[in-house]
Amino acid sequence: MSLKTILPGHLGFGAAPLGNMFRDIPENEALATVEAAWDDGIRYYDTAPFYGAGLAEIRMGRALADKPRDQYVISTKVGRVILDEVEDVSARDLGDKGEVFKYGRPNKIVNDYSEDATYRSIEDSLERLKTDHIDIAFVHDVAQDFYGDEWLGVFETARKGAFRALDRMRDEGVIKAWGLGVNRVEPIELLLDLNEPRPDGFLLAGRYTLLDHGRALQRVMPAVADRGLGIVVGGPYSSGALVGGPNFEYAPAKPEILEKVAAIKGIADRNGISMKAAGLQFALANPAVAAVIPGASRPSRLAEDRAALEETVPDDFWRELRQSGLAAADAPLPGGF
Repeated sequence: MSLKTILPGHLGFGAAPLGNMFRDIPENEALATVEAAWDDGIRYYDTAPFYGAGLAEIRMGRALADKPRDQYVISTKVGRVILDEVEDVSARDLGDKGEVFKYGRPNKIVNDYSEDATYRSIEDSLERLKTDHIDIAFVHDVAQDFYGDEWLGVFETARKGAFRALDRMRDEGVIKAWGLGVNRVEPIELLLDLNEPRPDGFLLAGRYTLLDHGRALQRVMPAVADRGLGIVVGGPYSSGALVGGPNFEYAPAKPEILEKVAAIKGIADRNGISMKAAGLQFALANPAVAAVIPGASRPSRLAEDRAALEETVPDDFWRELRQSGLAAADAPLPGGF
């Protein structure tokens, strides 16, 4: 089943910030943000055990507890098991993202992509989310940014364990769909080359944005579209860099990224549009994309995202973006430019 047939609308809610991503978010603010998303009509929510060592799932469960379960879709992830015992948060080895969730819960995070751990992870997520079923399960971060040169070994463990378990759970109706949730294109390319198992789509974070989309266009986006699957675009604002934030790829943005942002903003300003509109509408112009899930930790951000999605962007913006080389020659753009 393609993600495109499951997801209710093109705008979803990315719950990583609810895990205290980069800052200690007050509980009432986190819950109010989910409520604002619901009031806006958003009915797709993506989370993961990794986000704050279970904190994002717990908050999501509380926020959605009084909502009719048949009216929303939720995706979470497997590959990390959260234990009751605590650990030194500062000593965690989280690859490129060591500081991202330092304000999350101190519970110990165990990386485990085996079959048994996959079943346990789903059961634990059901409890934290206070729900009786999960719609979509993504295998989380089987890629270089977390595992370096060891990533292929981790992928092989997941192939023999998590992939088969999720295939079985989908076929048994426990979940509706599964795929990979990654920040790199290589794992998706590798999985698409396998005859078995049979994923339904992917969550690709940060690799199909205005600031970074060339590699995804080479193989991933065309292959996903050709097979009728779907891509959920995570991090459409490139960790905030595209919309004036200090971070790109979860770290301080380098000068060349800031220069690219300034160039795009110059074109956006000349055409009287917001950078959020440019980012969201660029991603959704690709036929492989089923939804975008900007992260939000404040209620006001939801209204901005909805307005950006509905904003009228002049053809001149896309034309100039293409002519300036800021959009790849083969990137689908609104208006067909």
